[in-house]
Amino acid sequence: MSNTNNSLKGKINTNTIIGLGLLTAIVVVMQFISMGLRFGTFSITLTLIPIVVGSALYGWGSGAWLGFVFGVTVLLTGDANLFLAVNIPGTIITVVLKGTLAGAAAGFVYKLISKKNQIAAVIVSAVVAPVVNTGIFVLGSYVFFFDYLSGLAEGTNLFVFILVGLVGINFFIELGINLVLNPAILQIIRIGKKNFGGKNQIIKTK
Repeated sequence: MSNTNNSLKGKINTNTIIGLGLLTAIVVVMQFISMGLRFGTFSITLTLIPIVVGSALYGWGSGAWLGFVFGVTVLLTGDANLFLAVNIPGTIITVVLKGTLAGAAAGFVYKLISKKNQIAAVIVSAVVAPVVNTGIFVLGSYVFFFDYLSGLAEGTNLFVFILVGLVGINFFIELGINLVLNPAILQIIRIGKKNFGGKNQIIKTK
């Protein structure tokens, strides 16, 4: 019985590695695809979808990892070049942190709510991810790029300028995509838990 239990644990661990590796690759690919979907200054982020899936399947730590990969990929694709030209450390911190915290937050929320209602957990985590991602961006803009953005705003209230001029349309599109695709996200999570060693998979012993 002990050998059987260890074998099941090993299988689940292997499936987890495979599943998380697959999601990591999807995050990178989807970020490159997102480069072609541009509204205003920045591209539309499709990458939050696999981040939400990963955080639900494997926990907040995996969500944070996928968010970190998302942030690094944004830097490598040049989507943050406008800010890199102004403040390199500030850009790196903001971009990496917003993705990492978005993934972690989605995982925490999903774990908290899924105990009572999985559908609600997926909906809320799909909302939390873009909210945190955008919120950290706004905070980073204030901390690291206040003078630069104030110059671009030309007298307009800086908070209004950031929301309307930089992130407004993108945020609502990203939020809408997450909500519209919510049934698909839920189905992917269910399949993932069955086939790729999801966090809530239970090892039963006789």
